Amino acid sequence: LGFSSGGICTRGVGGGFSRASAGCGDGILLVNNEKATMQNLNDRLASYLDKVRLLEGDNADLECKIREWCAKVGPSCEPRDYSCFHKEIENLQNQILCAAMETNKILLNIDNNRMTADDFRVKYETECGLRQNVDADICNLRPVLDQLASCKTDLQLQCEALTEEMCCLKTNHEEETNCLRKQATGDVSVEVNACPGPDLRKILEDLRCQYETLMERNRKETEQWYACKVEEVNLEVITSSQEIESSNKQVTELRRQLQALEINVQAQLTMKENLESSLAETECRYHKYLAEVQSQISCVEQRLAEIRAEMECQNQEYKTLLDVKCRLEQEIQTYHCLLEG
Repeated sequence: LGFSSGGICTRGVGGGFSRASAGCGDGILLVNNEKATMQNLNDRLASYLDKVRLLEGDNADLECKIREWCAKVGPSCEPRDYSCFHKEIENLQNQILCAAMETNKILLNIDNNRMTADDFRVKYETECGLRQNVDADICNLRPVLDQLASCKTDLQLQCEALTEEMCCLKTNHEEETNCLRKQATGDVSVEVNACPGPDLRKILEDLRCQYETLMERNRKETEQWYACKVEEVNLEVITSSQEIESSNKQVTELRRQLQALEINVQAQLTMKENLESSLAETECRYHKYLAEVQSQISCVEQRLAEIRAEMECQNQEYKTLLDVKCRLEQEIQTYHCLLEG
């Protein structure tokens, strides 16, 4: 509705003022002021109506864009469901925790293997020291063994010499005995008219018995001495042989333990290298996976930020339009009240 001098509202208002001018002398000024005011209000209303038309057009464009965006993204009334992303993030966090636990376990196993290797190294060094001591003892026992062998040879030579001497003594004794027997059994007969002399046969028998007893005692003493010496030498040889055999067994056992320890250390080193390579591969794989997940999360966050910014802009524009609409409605209501008044 436009305000003009020929309009309906103008006739109503003008009639009132004309009647007032008939009553007083200042009626012409009041009518001119009312006309100017109505013309100003009419211009303002026209400008506001133009703005309303422009804003309605912009609002229609925005509503079209919102409908297109909702058709692409989804209905605006339904909130966007991000629970799938939360579950994926939870799964990734659980995987990260599991990987960290596995890494800690692997590091603990590496530390345990390192400590075990250190223990084996200490044992190996101890066994090497024991082996060196055993080798030194063996080297020290070799001169004793050589000395015992030389003593054994000397004793065997002495035994042979004593055996030969005993054979010579037996031969001489038999010869002397035969000579005495021949002299005693000769054909010489001597008659002596005198007192009986000493019995030479008895004396010879006594001498022979004493000599045989002495020889037998010397032989027994010699045999006992020889047996004792031989037994001592045999005991020493047996002891030395047992010591050498035990030393050889210890050396063999130490060598076997050394080989087992070397094999175990090599196996532990190989296992350590495998674990380190596996740990490096696992870390690299999880780093790549985390980088991909982080990039996905960053994209999703960036998209959410863009959506929030667009929503905030649209809300701000919508609030502005509502504010303008409310003010226009208030002004229109004011114009209606003025026109009605």
